[in-house]
Amino acid sequence: MIITAGELLVEFVSHELDCGLAKTTQFSGPFPSGAPAIFASQAARVGAKCGMIGSVGNDPFGSVLIDRLVADGVNVDSVTTRSDHTTGTAFVSYFTNGSRCFVFHLNNTAADRELVSPVILPETIFHISGSSLGNTALRSGIMNIVEEVASVGEISFDPNIRQELMSDPETRCCLDKIMDVATYLLPSDADIDFLFPDSSPEDIILKMLAMGKKAVVVKQGADGAIGSCDGNIVKSNPIAVEEVDPTGAGDCFCGTFIGLIDQRASFEDALNAATIAGGLHVLERGPMEWNPTLEEINKHKISERA
Repeated sequence: MIITAGELLVEFVSHELDCGLAKTTQFSGPFPSGAPAIFASQAARVGAKCGMIGSVGNDPFGSVLIDRLVADGVNVDSVTTRSDHTTGTAFVSYFTNGSRCFVFHLNNTAADRELVSPVILPETIFHISGSSLGNTALRSGIMNIVEEVASVGEISFDPNIRQELMSDPETRCCLDKIMDVATYLLPSDADIDFLFPDSSPEDIILKMLAMGKKAVVVKQGADGAIGSCDGNIVKSNPIAVEEVDPTGAGDCFCGTFIGLIDQRASFEDALNAATIAGGLHVLERGPMEWNPTLEEINKHKISERA
């Protein structure tokens, strides 16, 4: 089984470009969101058994999140509903150059409460998004689960670097610890630039494999992805899409890749499917509104070959 843990929130997305969340305008939402939740939704949608650990408020936003995760097939037994805290929220607006502006309301909401760890079974894969490490309560709970899983299962890690978090020594220390014990490492090009300046993605992939990782994949956005599990670099080419909303595409990629690896798919098949899923994901507004099923991914593969 795959488990993940961290922030659960709902998101509101501005329809207007370049408003910077600084004016009255139209929004869509509440969309279920949070990097771990997007990952869990996608892993389940490609057929993996996946559970989510986190908290929501006893309010309509919490119901939006729980209902969506359950509908996608995610086990929510370790999601706590809290009557004393509201569900976390985020607001996002895009600029014409592709950058984003966020306002988060997570502190002192259900999103940053202590994590209730389930019983860890052998062969569990625990997936972590680095964006969850900036919160003290979440970080502590995640590191406790890492310690439990490391002895009986495997760790999947998407560094998901947030520059504003890296000035915190404790966050950076935990990130480095998780990278050391990770079985599967799934950084983006931007993560590589931050963590390993002046090193190419290919060099880092080979270096990490030599350190004992089972697989290393570098997400390259519109350029697809590259990775390896055996020292031979594999390139997965992107699909042609018209981007509407890129938020969550990396989490969708990771959910597809780890979800298929957990089901014993080959490295190359998992990489190609993840690249397609990440591309399809950006076609709809909302951070998980088109997390595609495996059937939808495979249909796209067939149409591409045709």
